[in-house]
Amino acid sequence: MNKRRLLLATTNQGKAREIESYLEDLNIEILSLKELGQSEFFSETGTTFDENARGKSLFYSMNWEGLTLAEDSGLEIEALNGEPGVLSARYSGEQATDEKNNQKVLERIKEVPSEKRKARFVSCMVLSQKGKIITEIKESVEGVITFEEKGTHGFGYDPLFYYPPLKKTFAKLQPEEKNKVSHRGRALKKLKEYLLTHLGSDL
Repeated sequence: MNKRRLLLATTNQGKAREIESYLEDLNIEILSLKELGQSEFFSETGTTFDENARGKSLFYSMNWEGLTLAEDSGLEIEALNGEPGVLSARYSGEQATDEKNNQKVLERIKEVPSEKRKARFVSCMVLSQKGKIITEIKESVEGVITFEEKGTHGFGYDPLFYYPPLKKTFAKLQPEEKNKVSHRGRALKKLKEYLLTHLGSDL
């Protein structure tokens, strides 16, 4: 049986690893933008996660025949009126790194008391093929921003995002633990169910 082919429209290796791990038991060959030989890249100028995810998915889906999965995700902090939001990956500027982004967040809310440090991670996924959207999924998870980085797993803002039900930051969770409760894990669960329902005979 030939495998379905799915392009991950992302250059974020941490995100790609989580998605690949979640879908690894399906009969799907997952490709990267590099493997597809993509030379033009989508410019994320949307003001919402939904806009960016749709734009990325449709843009890359036009260049090949298979399925294209794009995700836009990020952190929204209540005390910062939703920042960093769609700027999560580049919050500290053009030369942004995870460490610089985390330090900027900590600096911005250093005077904010623990009871007002509520935040949520948001994930918007869009699956498309040849310029047509097949399905859209949006999930989120609520948490609290810590006063310092804790944990070494994950990526991005994981060391700052404390998840009360497990009493740990995302960076203290093992990958399989995080995938069960995270915004991306919840979205991937729905995506997997969709793929099995609509493409089940091939998977």
